[in-house]
Amino acid sequence: MSRTHHCYELTAKNTGQTVTLAGWVDSVRDHGGILFVDLRDREGLTQVVFHPTVEALAPHFNALKPESVIEVTGEVSPRPEDTQNPKLKTGAVEVMAATMVVHNVSETPPFPMDDETGDKVNEDLRLTYRYLDLRRPRNLKNLRLRHEAAQSVRNYFNGQGFLEVETPTLFKSTPEGAREFLVPSRLNAGSFYALPQSPQQFKQMLMVAGVEKYYQIARCYRDEDLRADRQPEFTQIDLEVSFIDREGMYALIEGLLTEVWKDILGVDIPTPFPRMSYEEAMNRYGVDKPDTRYGFELVDLREVFKESEFKVFSGTIKQGGVVKAINMKGLADITQGELKFLEDTAKSLGAKGLAYIQARENGWRSPILKFMSEKEQAGLKETLNIETGDIVFFAAAEWEKACAILGRLRLEAAKYLEKRGALNIDPKAYNFLWVIEFPLMLFDEEQGRFAAAHHPFTSPVPEDIPLLDSDPKAVRGQHYDIVLNGVELGGGSIRIHQPELQQKVFEDVLQIPKDVVESRFGYFLRAFQFGAPPHGGIALGFDRMVAILAGKNYIRDIIAFPKTQKGQDLMANAPSPVAGKHLKELHIEALSEE
Repeated sequence: MSRTHHCYELTAKNTGQTVTLAGWVDSVRDHGGILFVDLRDREGLTQVVFHPTVEALAPHFNALKPESVIEVTGEVSPRPEDTQNPKLKTGAVEVMAATMVVHNVSETPPFPMDDETGDKVNEDLRLTYRYLDLRRPRNLKNLRLRHEAAQSVRNYFNGQGFLEVETPTLFKSTPEGAREFLVPSRLNAGSFYALPQSPQQFKQMLMVAGVEKYYQIARCYRDEDLRADRQPEFTQIDLEVSFIDREGMYALIEGLLTEVWKDILGVDIPTPFPRMSYEEAMNRYGVDKPDTRYGFELVDLREVFKESEFKVFSGTIKQGGVVKAINMKGLADITQGELKFLEDTAKSLGAKGLAYIQARENGWRSPILKFMSEKEQAGLKETLNIETGDIVFFAAAEWEKACAILGRLRLEAAKYLEKRGALNIDPKAYNFLWVIEFPLMLFDEEQGRFAAAHHPFTSPVPEDIPLLDSDPKAVRGQHYDIVLNGVELGGGSIRIHQPELQQKVFEDVLQIPKDVVESRFGYFLRAFQFGAPPHGGIALGFDRMVAILAGKNYIRDIIAFPKTQKGQDLMANAPSPVAGKHLKELHIEALSEE
């Protein structure tokens, strides 16, 4: 190929030069037989002029269709002043075509290729023709941003003395975590690999191996239901460090994120990031990944209702639960449809209904107002600062459930306020936050035993270790989440590095049978007997981070070939059935659905 310039490079300084450009026909305009073509490549546009009098061009005019691939040689000329386009870097010049090579003539694309119209096309159609969708400038820009973010990450860790190490993507099944993708082994009949949910165990082995500082931009897999921030295969920034404590990890990750934000957006992020305990986050925001760009905090009302005749509230308090509320100021004009959605949302989280008070011009309106004394109403007004135009939502339940219900209502109601223009959230505000001091264990009522809140390798806070025998629920873990604008950007912990403590957590606290511990984690525990250093790590969601940098709400927008909500690749029609012969080689049989 003899291309001399990209389509964004030419300016008035190139006037008189003979150049060769190659790319896709973006648009064609016929002005009295003279064709004006916007030629597009990955970098931008240049206008090319085709005169029918140029003998070498005439045979190819029929090939000048949008999205056809051509190569053009010609002289750079200044565009007439009244036709210049100041919005384009190349808008002051054009190329007078002398010769042309047609590399490929395109059929009519199934949807418009511009950004504005293309975004309105049905997503399934765009994913079916994803290779065309990616040609649109906005999507190419997203891929470039993703590349630059990856380079920034690598530059940072390389400068910090880390080694980039690739870990296997065929691992063993460890069903304590999320649902896995299983891969049958042809050479080992009846046995399966699992695609890794995370390189967790491998990176801890690298610490035992003496690597000390490991990182990887790792591919991971989880067979879970999809949503805006989840895909079946995803990418995370994975790292592990020996001889580090929580303070060292906070400083390391704050350094990474400030460098990435500076490199990609030119934004200076102040450090250190604020820190908030899990308990405080739940108490104030009802979620362990709070969006702190706006207020509307939860308020405890036990003092107001502890002696109330409204038994739903006072009874909950007497049974050890809480009554909490949130004042969504300015949302008293909520519609019946919006209110019904919030009620259904509360019920989906275990509430029996949705108690609320609307403060309207003609007084308060509420289905529970008749149960409240004047003193309680006055206490509510003062405690929640209720003014005309507000709406208050209540939750009465055990602490965690009440917090979670109101936390979700806070998020959904904030969206309604945003639509009304009553809540202005700065899209360029980046509120980073460390959420710390999580419980090490959560009690699983369904299974009747404790489960790891993060994962079973998280080290307890040293002073809480004695409580593992007497009160596991009170043990705090050395776990930390990095949160940005309500998105959990990543999570990690200081790990257990003593084999006795790790075995105790597996067998005594999590109640995993000894033989199961040996089959799943035997090699892991043995490795710790050969001098495992203290170590900790974290994994950051690379897709989530890039989506935030790009100003996108969905991670599929910044992934080259994403899956649909059903985990399908519409372009390649995957997953798809395979031949019976192939299944037989893998020693498996496909069962028909009935």
